[in-house]
Amino acid sequence: MKKIIFVLLAAVSMSATAQLKVNKYHEPIKVEKKWKKYNPGEVVFHDEAPQTEGSKIYHNIIPNPTPYIQENARRVLQTLYYGPKDKNIPQLKTIDYTLVDEDGISWKDGDGDNVGVWYTTGWIEKSFQNNDTMRLDYETRGVLYHELTHAYQLDPKGCGEYGDGGENWCFIEGMADAVRLACGCFNQDFKSSDRPRGNSWREGYRVAGYFLYWLQQNKDKNFLRKFNASAAELNPWSWDKAMKHVLGDKPENGVEELWNEYQHAIGDK
Repeated sequence: MKKIIFVLLAAVSMSATAQLKVNKYHEPIKVEKKWKKYNPGEVVFHDEAPQTEGSKIYHNIIPNPTPYIQENARRVLQTLYYGPKDKNIPQLKTIDYTLVDEDGISWKDGDGDNVGVWYTTGWIEKSFQNNDTMRLDYETRGVLYHELTHAYQLDPKGCGEYGDGGENWCFIEGMADAVRLACGCFNQDFKSSDRPRGNSWREGYRVAGYFLYWLQQNKDKNFLRKFNASAAELNPWSWDKAMKHVLGDKPENGVEELWNEYQHAIGDK
């Protein structure tokens, strides 16, 4: 299935990482020892817009994107899976990473053992208007977490297609923003403006992402891993079935019941 996802984008400073502890942005989460030597796929870098200012900014602050992308891929993988030996991990051969001078912000396409991640240089320029290099690092890691989640997450069966905007779409986009949040590239305070005030988990993206992250914080510390795995374990899959599969087959663990509990807990009701 081809998935094209537009999300926020910025560039990154490798040298800024050490400074993150003293400002409002999160330091990158540690890569667990068991993942450090895992090969997430060969990175093939392309720059189709070398004449743009965004390209120049990008190259100045990311002189070697391959180890950067691979390290962040390992952070995504350890958030979705227990370890490198998990039989469900998609075995990517290549990640094509491309800078382009086009409309939009960022998207992922491709499937199987090859995926592409695209960044627009215009958004890099906008994101660097205040010359905030640490902000660029924070945003670019967040973008990679979101897009690379799409590369490594499982695809639920029997619940429609991504393009119909239903439960499949909500799983795909909600999980991508939940992983970005769990990795520290959205503010983890539920009172933050990063968390949109939604009426239903069906709105996907951050609305669903913060809901899933809350479940991990309050119901099961491995919730995101188990919720991802449910896509391989249930057919047909549904949000309601997956919640009960992970947390126990009880009425209070239905998705609507959990959503209502979450809304009361964070003060939206």
